[in-house]
Amino acid sequence: MSTSQDAVPSSSVPPSERGNAPILQGKGLVKTFGRVIGLDGVDLELYPGEVLAVIGDNGAGKSTLIKCLSGAYTIDAGELTLDGHTVKFSKPQDAREAGIETVYQQLAVIPALDIASNLYLAREERRPGILGSVFRMLDKKGMRDRASTSVQNLGIQTIQNMGVAVESLSGGQRQAVAVARAAAFGSKVVILDEPTAALGVKEGNAVLDMIKQLRESGVPVIVISHNMPHVWEVADRIHIQRLARRAAVITPQSHTMGEGVAIMTGAMTVEGVESGRAAG
Repeated sequence: MSTSQDAVPSSSVPPSERGNAPILQGKGLVKTFGRVIGLDGVDLELYPGEVLAVIGDNGAGKSTLIKCLSGAYTIDAGELTLDGHTVKFSKPQDAREAGIETVYQQLAVIPALDIASNLYLAREERRPGILGSVFRMLDKKGMRDRASTSVQNLGIQTIQNMGVAVESLSGGQRQAVAVARAAAFGSKVVILDEPTAALGVKEGNAVLDMIKQLRESGVPVIVISHNMPHVWEVADRIHIQRLARRAAVITPQSHTMGEGVAIMTGAMTVEGVESGRAAG
């Protein structure tokens, strides 16, 4: 099993041009499941205020990579750093406490609860003073007010009443609730796993707008997606996984969607793309 890393193409934006170091970085990440190699020496860099897309065919290792970054899996080898400090996540709670929030494709929302309760799920706040400390009463009004502020800050116009049960919302609105929760508590990094899957065109576009809003607010975002048009619309850089390794890092400006898919499927290498352009 190799821990060496494919060279990152010159088309990717180097740290020197960005003027700052990665906020989240993985070096030589390895994860195995018995004889099955999930990650084979993968590198990843996420810079402040950017949207990094992770794409790859089924079995390429992108889901394994994200689960290692979010604490769902523990890496077998390699190094993970956050804000320049080495971190080790043994469970998702470790990543959340470090400031990494993840929204998985299977939304972790409770349909019977209202929007505010879902946003503060497992983070419920008590009322100030004796009512909270002694009688352990929840600050329901405060949580609804702060939930409303979080939703408004993301530019979500389709959700107004924080007391509405999530089960009454559309798929896009439920996704918005999950993203708003991640944005509210993801102080350093937000990870979105297939955020537009199973959504209609209008709702999918609304989620893309939320991703852009997160970037504008300075929160770096990792997006895992099979929807190539969406990737090329919102991503600043694109990390391509293939056969448990990083095949390339490209940008929507440096490579076309067809070239990105060709690299992802192995039909073309980064060198092949560049050679083809030179010949043309």
